[in-house]
Amino acid sequence: MKTQNEIRQSFLDFFRSKGHRIVPSSSVVPNDDPTLLFANAGMNQFKPYFLGSSKPEFTRAADTQKCLRVSGKHNDLDEVGRDTYHHTFFEMLGNWSFGDYFKEDAIKFAWEFLTGVCGLDKSRLYATYFGGDREDGTEPDLEAASIWRDCTDISPDHVMPFGKKCNFWEMGETGPCGPCSEIHMDMGPDRCDKKGVEGHVCGVNGDCSRFMEIWNLVFMQFNRGRDRSLSRLDKNHVDTGMGFERLTAVLQGKNSNYDTDLFTPLLDRLAEITGVRYGDDPETDVAMRVCADHVKALCFALSDGAKFDKKGRGSVLRSLLRRASRFGMQRLGMKEPFLHMLVGTVAEIYSGVFPELGDKVDLISGMLIEEERLFGRTLEQGLARFNEFVAGAKGGVLDGFGAYRLYHQDGFPKDLILQMASEQGMTLDEEGWRRAEKEHRERSRGEMKGALLDPQLISDLPATEFCGYWEDGKASLDGTEMEARVLRMPSDSILLLDRTPFYAQSGGQIGDTGVIEAEGFRFVVEDTVKMGDYFLHCGALEEGDPEVLPDMVSARVDYGRRRALQSAHTATHLLHWALRSVLGEHVSQKGSEVDPDFLRFDVTHPRQISPEELARVEELVNGKILENVPVHMVWKDLDQARAEGVTALFGDKYGKTVRVVDVGGFSRELCGGTHCMRTGDIGSFMIVAESSSEAGVRRIEAATGREALRHAFSDRELVRNLCRIMASRREDLFARVESMIAGFKDMERKHEADVRRELVRTAEDLFLKAERIGGASVVCRRLQGLGSDDLGMIADDLRGRESVCGVLVSQDGDSISVVGFASKDLAGKDRVNSGAVVKECCRTLCGGGGGRFDFAKGGGRDSSRIDAALGEAHDRLAGMVSAL
Repeated sequence: MKTQNEIRQSFLDFFRSKGHRIVPSSSVVPNDDPTLLFANAGMNQFKPYFLGSSKPEFTRAADTQKCLRVSGKHNDLDEVGRDTYHHTFFEMLGNWSFGDYFKEDAIKFAWEFLTGVCGLDKSRLYATYFGGDREDGTEPDLEAASIWRDCTDISPDHVMPFGKKCNFWEMGETGPCGPCSEIHMDMGPDRCDKKGVEGHVCGVNGDCSRFMEIWNLVFMQFNRGRDRSLSRLDKNHVDTGMGFERLTAVLQGKNSNYDTDLFTPLLDRLAEITGVRYGDDPETDVAMRVCADHVKALCFALSDGAKFDKKGRGSVLRSLLRRASRFGMQRLGMKEPFLHMLVGTVAEIYSGVFPELGDKVDLISGMLIEEERLFGRTLEQGLARFNEFVAGAKGGVLDGFGAYRLYHQDGFPKDLILQMASEQGMTLDEEGWRRAEKEHRERSRGEMKGALLDPQLISDLPATEFCGYWEDGKASLDGTEMEARVLRMPSDSILLLDRTPFYAQSGGQIGDTGVIEAEGFRFVVEDTVKMGDYFLHCGALEEGDPEVLPDMVSARVDYGRRRALQSAHTATHLLHWALRSVLGEHVSQKGSEVDPDFLRFDVTHPRQISPEELARVEELVNGKILENVPVHMVWKDLDQARAEGVTALFGDKYGKTVRVVDVGGFSRELCGGTHCMRTGDIGSFMIVAESSSEAGVRRIEAATGREALRHAFSDRELVRNLCRIMASRREDLFARVESMIAGFKDMERKHEADVRRELVRTAEDLFLKAERIGGASVVCRRLQGLGSDDLGMIADDLRGRESVCGVLVSQDGDSISVVGFASKDLAGKDRVNSGAVVKECCRTLCGGGGGRFDFAKGGGRDSSRIDAALGEAHDRLAGMVSAL
C-alpha cells in the first residue's frame, strides 16, 4: 500500500514529466487577496493570472495546495465528523495551463495518471461534461465528450452530460469561467446510503454516496461580463482540482478518509489522551473525527500567520477550536485543554511536504492551550446566556438569532444547541438561525477590503514598472520624482502610469501619497495600492478632464512623508535584529505596520518581554542609529539568498530574484519596501508600548524620528510635574509613588474584608431566621442595595452549609438581581433545581436568568413584582424539599 507521501509525490512527479513547474503551496492565509478569509481552492494563488492582472513566468504548473473551507458558500463545517469525507482542512492537487494546452491534453493527463500511474479500475470511472445551458445560450461541450470517447479507453456509455449546476465553473459574478469535466468513481453498491428509500436509483451526481467525484477539470474559455453575457477569452486556460484525501482513501483501499495514514496517527494519539478507542461507538467516533480534522485546520492557519480574534478569520478559528473543544468535553470526557497535545502529531504527518509546521510546534501549542483555557472560562457564561434565551423563549421555540450568537461567539456547535434545547422541551427557530447566519456572512464580507476595480478593465495594459528605489551615489530625491506616461484612468479615483515612483502598500508599509500633474492636469494621490502587476494611484482629480488625459505627467511623491516612512521601515529591521539578539533566535516576525514616525511590530515570544529586556533592545537600536551604518540594497537569486542565511518571512511570495536589505552586515532580510540610506537618518527610536496580540505573540509599538523625541519630551514633562505634585526629588519619585500605592491597596483590602464580614453576618442571620420545611432550611428574602456579586457571596456561604436552599432578590437603583442556591445534599435533577426556580422568578420580574442545580442567577425589570416573585419561588422550593 502506498503511503500518503508516496501518493502525493507520484502526482507531482507525473506532471513534472509533462513539463509542469512544481510550485509550492501558497499560505492558507491569503494576505494578498482581500476577497478571501482563507485559501479555499487550489486556484487561489493563480487567480491574478486568470484575471490578467499578473503575467506568469511559466505556462504549466502543478502543486498541492493547503485549503481551508470553514466559511462562505464552501462551508462544510456542520458535516465534518458526521460523515467520512468532509473536512475543514484538505489538500487540493492541481495542474494548470496558462494559455498553453487545453482540453485534449488535460483529459489525457488525467486519464493516464488515474489509470496508468494509480492503476484505478477503468470500468469504475465515469466522466461528465457540460450539457449546455439555454439561458446562457451555450452549446453542449461536445469537444470534451468526443475527446473522452476518442482519446481514452473509457467505456463510451460512462461519458455523460450534465447541466450548468454540475459542469460549469465560475470564479465569481464576473470574470473567467467555462465548462468543466468531472471524473467520478463507482465505490460499489455497498457505499449507497439510500438503500431501502423508495424510488432511489444510484447514479453519477445522484443523492447517495456510491459515486464519488475525485477530479474536476475546468476549461476556462469564456469571460462573464457585468451584464451576465459570455465572450471568448483571448487565451484558453486549464484549472484542475483533485481532493488529496479522497484519492488517498481510494488508493489505500479505505472506505473512510479517516482510515488513511493522513488521520490514523491523530486518532491513535487521541485514544492515548482520552482513553476512548476509535471505532467502539458512533458518537465518540464523530467527536474524534471532529477533533482530528479541526486541529489540522488550526495548525495550518496559525502556522501561516492567522490569529484568534473576535472578528474576521480570527473569529472563524475561534469557533473551530471551541467546536472541537466542546466535542472533547461532551463526548470524550476531557476536563482540561487537550488539543495542543495533537500538534506534534500533525507536524509529523506532514513533515514530508509542509516542514514549516515542525518549526512552530511550540508556538502553535501555546496559542491553542491559551485559547482553550479562555473557552473554559467563557463556557459558564455561554451556558448562562443559553438559559436566558430559554427563559425568554415563547411557544417552546428557541430564538434563532440568540442561538446563532452562541454558535458564532461562544463556540457552541449547532448540534449541541439543538440537544440542549431538546432537553428543555424546545425546538430551534431554524429560519431565524439562517437569517442570523446570512447577516453575519454579509458583515464579514463587508469587513474585508473589496476589490478596487474589475481587473478586466486593465488586464490589457503592460505591468507597472516601479522606479521608487534610491541608488547609491544618487541625490536624496532619487526614486521620488520622475516623468511617466499615462496609460488609463479606469475610474474617477484611480490613475495608472507605465512607471511610478509611488510605493504601493505592502509588507506592512503603507502606500505613498503625492501629486501627478501636467499642464492643465492635477491628480492628488491619497494612497497607492497594488493589484497583481499594476500600481493603482488612488485619489482625486483636482484639475483636468478624465476623458482627455495628458500623454506624459510628472509623478512626485510626498518626499517628507516618504523619508519618515522609509526611516521607520529600516527601524523595524533594526528592531527585529535587536529582539533576536536579546531574546533568542526563536524570535520571528509575525506582522508589522509602518507609518510615518511610527511602527508596530509583532514577534513570536512565549512570555511578556520584561522592562529590562525592552531597555536593552532600545539601547541596541539607538546604538546602531548613532553609528550611522550604511543600508545597501542587493538583488540576488532566491536560492542563493536563502543559502546565505538571509531572513525571509514564511508565507510571503518571492520571485526567482529577490531584494536583500543589508543594514551594516548585521541585519539581512528579504524586503521590497523603501528604506533610508544610512541608519542615522532614523534620528531616534523609542519603544512606547509592549503587549500581547495573541497567545505566543508579543506586540511592540515604537516611535521614530521627531515622534520619538516628542514622546521623550512628554515623558520628561510628566516626571517634572509628578515631582512637583509629590514634593519629591526625581531620584526619590518612584519610591514615593510606590509607598503611596501600597497604602491605597492596604486600605482597599481592609474595606473588602469589612464588606466580606458584613456579608457573612448577613448570611448567618438569614440562616438562623430560615423557615424549616421537610428537614431543610428555606431562605427567600428581599434585600436592599446589594449587587449580583454580593448576593452571590451570601449564597455561596449558605449553600456551603447542610440542607439549605433559597432565592435572594435585591434592588440596587434600577437594577434587580436574583440569585438562587441549594446545598450539595439538596441539589439535583430530580431534587432542588435552582436554575429552574430562578428562571421562573426572573420571568415574573420581566427578565431572564437560569443556571445550575446548586447555583443560578439572573435579573429583572419590574420592581413592583418582587414580593410576588419571591412568593412563587418559596412555593416551588417548598414543593421540591417536601418531596425529598
